[in-house]
Amino acid sequence: MSAAATLPSLTDAIALGLTDSEYELICEKQGAPPNILELAMYSLLWSEHCAYKHSKKLLRTLPTEGPHVVMGPGENAGAVDAGHGLVCAFKVESHNHPSAVEPFQGAATGVGGILRDIFAIGARPVAVLDSLRFGELGGPGSARSRYLLDGAVSGIGHYGNSIGVPTVGGEVYFEGPYEQNCLVNAMALGLAPREALVRSAAAGPGNAVVLFGASTGRDGIGGASVLASAELGEDDDKRPTVQVGDPFEEKKLLECSLELLELGLLVALQDLGAAGLTSSASEMASKGEVGIDIDIAAVPLREADMEPFEVMVSESQERMLCVVEPRNVDAVLEVCEKWEVNGAAIGAVTDTGRMRVLRDGELLGDMSVRALVDDCPLYDLDPVKPTAALYPPPAATLSADASPQESLLALLASSNIASRRPLFEQYDSIVGSRTIRRPEQADAAVLALPDGSALAVSIDGNGRRVAADPRNGTIATVLECAANLACVGAEPLGTTNNLNFGNPEKPHIAWQLTEAVAGLGEACRALAAPIVGGNVSLYNEGATGPIYPTPVIGMVGRLPDGRRAGRLGFLNAGDGLALVGPFAPSQPASELAKLRGHVLPDGLPPVNLPDAVAALAAVREAVRSGALSSAHDVAEGGIAVALAECALAGRLGATVTLGDGWWEALGAPGEDGAPNWPEGARDAALFGEGPAGILVSGPEAGLRSLAAQTHVRLIGHVGGECLRIALDGQDLIDASVEELAEAHAGGLKGYFA
Repeated sequence: MSAAATLPSLTDAIALGLTDSEYELICEKQGAPPNILELAMYSLLWSEHCAYKHSKKLLRTLPTEGPHVVMGPGENAGAVDAGHGLVCAFKVESHNHPSAVEPFQGAATGVGGILRDIFAIGARPVAVLDSLRFGELGGPGSARSRYLLDGAVSGIGHYGNSIGVPTVGGEVYFEGPYEQNCLVNAMALGLAPREALVRSAAAGPGNAVVLFGASTGRDGIGGASVLASAELGEDDDKRPTVQVGDPFEEKKLLECSLELLELGLLVALQDLGAAGLTSSASEMASKGEVGIDIDIAAVPLREADMEPFEVMVSESQERMLCVVEPRNVDAVLEVCEKWEVNGAAIGAVTDTGRMRVLRDGELLGDMSVRALVDDCPLYDLDPVKPTAALYPPPAATLSADASPQESLLALLASSNIASRRPLFEQYDSIVGSRTIRRPEQADAAVLALPDGSALAVSIDGNGRRVAADPRNGTIATVLECAANLACVGAEPLGTTNNLNFGNPEKPHIAWQLTEAVAGLGEACRALAAPIVGGNVSLYNEGATGPIYPTPVIGMVGRLPDGRRAGRLGFLNAGDGLALVGPFAPSQPASELAKLRGHVLPDGLPPVNLPDAVAALAAVREAVRSGALSSAHDVAEGGIAVALAECALAGRLGATVTLGDGWWEALGAPGEDGAPNWPEGARDAALFGEGPAGILVSGPEAGLRSLAAQTHVRLIGHVGGECLRIALDGQDLIDASVEELAEAHAGGLKGYFA
């Protein structure tokens, strides 16, 4: 039966996620109602996941150009100049909805997809990082959270370890709003000679279109593109829509792709991700302003009797699409045979501007490329700041009268601060022999380059603080990512982002998204770290409500000498200790506030961006010069936790005095004699959080030199077997390094096999 024999109705269109007006627009552009194949293709390419129809206008406001940018948004991945003829390709993407349905395969194929984005532009993947969010491990929904955590971490480790790409860093946090919708964001980066980069735009009418890699099956039909454009309910069973990955097949695909490019056999290359052949072929045609004919009878299948629309929208993994000059088709297929991957010429580039689907000469679908890819309606958001709290307070696990030392030990043992070693041990972080700094050795991962220089990479997010203040919280997130680079001596080259939000059609979510994007642009401009690519994941909502708004920031930087990469652990007894930057700690929305069950505040203190950027630059230069022994940004848990983490990493204690100058940041100076602490001020001084604070240690000469360039507060010295912290002359914390280590190591024990 012809695909056009029975025309679908408006009801069918709505079932596929289209609106009434969108269906009418499709009919107008087609000149008639679409058949089932055409409707399926439109529904996927006009989905939120593929079209960015609620976010594209906002994304256009972000900075995308800079002196280091080689390839910006619009390609499979962005790329920056890494020096000496090399470029670094990198990108972050989400696989949130598939992972919430089937965490192992959802997370595994998320890693596979981001790796394909890297070698699709001609770069060899050299590292993976991940950013993960789950519900509370000890809460009412902890069984589901444990299931999602175990499956996602296993999937990431399985795929990355099997393909031989190290997982060099990342982050994981546990919060109630992620119980129904976990977040699985994967970032990858790769290296390539600058002249080896390839773009995805199809070109040359008459050139062949070749599909190579795994065969096409029914797995993933409507997967990422449909799941990422809908909210998940408690009773939804969408497991069949999740893709199934094979890292060993991808390893062959990777080597095959890079050899084809090295031999100069390809005109263009594109991976097959969400919406499968539909998106890859249509987007290649759109970028090249050409048409493409696809003969589905030539597509290698692993399941019999697949419908035409199933072939075109299948999200089967480990597949690539390329454009090849006719004289090179046989050579391309020979290379495919060498690497034992399927290869078949399945179509041709045309000058028609049409996307046509045929089967043995029978025309099954005929659509304008522009209509499919470029003419999806873009929507203006209706942002309204919420007047009531959106998120219930967490359950209190720490009493309000806990002592400072009890609070520090509780924070170190809490799920959001405890050692991530049990998780990182699931991943191979050193395969490839390029890793100079790996997890828990420094704030950013550091990877060696052939000339002795190095790349640094970090990924960060803080949904709770963004929920409290979307603009300032996002600025703080970008600054934390840049601070991590500064602590190893790296200058930012470019930024990628994954915007994880709820339903943008709701005014309060639209407000969160609008404010966050504004903050993202402001911070990236101040840091001269433009956006080179990224991803948007919306509709992250379940029966219990939306997730915290969670912009995840990935940043890549370069340092001239990998041997001088900074580390976070205290190194030398007798070194001075100092806090650098315009750090102004506040307790609301902090980890301590979470442990005490506080509601989120309405707003956070504004960030002094110029002073923050200047402080990061000064620290970066001090690390590069060798003037500092250690550098670590002050993040979750405030200055007390940062001190404890440095002590643990170096197995050295410290003696710290936070004096009158500390109160300047709090706006609450103490009086002569006994301390006069306003309500909550002591906790804010020790455990308050805020951006742009870096804890450094080093010889006094190095600290004096640093103080001549930026704001520096001397707070103590390194040495001994204990961490001792006094505030305004009163001793508040005196804990041995071993006591700190016991608390820190136990928080996530038992959660990983």
